[in-house]
Amino acid sequence: MVRVTLYRGVVLMIILVESVYLTVVLRQLALVEEHCDPDNQHPHKGEDTRILPQPTIYVITPTYRRNTQMADMTRLAQTLMHVPNLHWIVVEDAERTSQVVEELLERTGLPFTHLCATTPDEYKNQKLMGRGVFNRREGIRWLRENVFHGVLYFADDDNSYDIRLFQQIRTTKKASVFPVGMILSLGISSPIVRDGKVVGFHDGFQAGRKFAVDMAGFAVNLRVLHANPQATIPTRLSYLEDGFLRNLRLELDDLEPLASGCTQVLVWHTKTHKPGTPSLEHVTHTDFDTNLVGLYRNILR
Repeated sequence: MVRVTLYRGVVLMIILVESVYLTVVLRQLALVEEHCDPDNQHPHKGEDTRILPQPTIYVITPTYRRNTQMADMTRLAQTLMHVPNLHWIVVEDAERTSQVVEELLERTGLPFTHLCATTPDEYKNQKLMGRGVFNRREGIRWLRENVFHGVLYFADDDNSYDIRLFQQIRTTKKASVFPVGMILSLGISSPIVRDGKVVGFHDGFQAGRKFAVDMAGFAVNLRVLHANPQATIPTRLSYLEDGFLRNLRLELDDLEPLASGCTQVLVWHTKTHKPGTPSLEHVTHTDFDTNLVGLYRNILR
C-alpha cells in the first residue's frame, strides 16, 4: 500500500512539472507570435506602427549613342544601385536596343526595362524640336500599360544626383518639385517657396511658362498620370516640362516642395567633356598583337 501511494505521488509530481513546463512554452510561443505579426502589436494611441512597403520609383532615362554614353550611363547606374525599390526604364534613341547598354543594365542588378524609340522622320529636321521627346513618350507608354502605383522621375544620363533626392521623391503625392543646379544663366533653377507653398519659379528661362522647371526638377505620382490618359510631352523645344505638367492638369497649389523647402540642391545639370573619337586607326601596325585591338573593339561596339 505504501508503494502504491509513493508511486502515485511520483506520477502526480511528474504531471505537475510537465504542466508547468507546457504553460511556460505556450506563453513564450504567444509572445513570439505577437512580436512577429505587426497586426497584433499594441501601438500607442493614434499611432500605426505597421511597416508599409515603400512606393517604387520609376526612373525614365533617354539615351543615345555617343562617345560619352557609357561613362554617363555608368555614373548614373552607380547612383541608382544604392536606391531601394527602384525600376529603371532606359529608352535608347535607336531602331533597336544595343547589347552594351543591355549588359550594363544587367550588371546593376536593378529591375529594369530596356526600350528603344526613334524620332519620326517628319520631326527630325525641325529646329524647335526638343531632345528625347519620343524616348520619354515611349517610357510613359510602358508605364501606362504595365504599372499603376509608384512615382515617375525623368533622369537624364548626363546629370549628377544626390541619393537623398530619391529618398525624398518617393513621398510624392501628386507632383514634387526641387532645385536643379548648374543650369542656364542663373546657375540654378528653383521653385520659389513662401510659407511652405510654391508661388513661382526662379529660372533663367521664363518665357511665359507656367511651370518654369527643368526636366530633372520634378517628380509625379503615377495616379496623376493615369488620371490624365491623354497627357504627353510636347515636342516644342524648351517647353517639354511646362507642357507635360499642364497636360497633367496640375496647379501651383498641387506642387510639393522638397529639398528642405527648396533650399538645397540635390541634382545638377552636369555635362561630360566631349573627348576625342576612339578609332582602330589609332592603333599602329606594331601594336596589332596587343590588348589595344580588343580595347578599341569593345569601346566601339
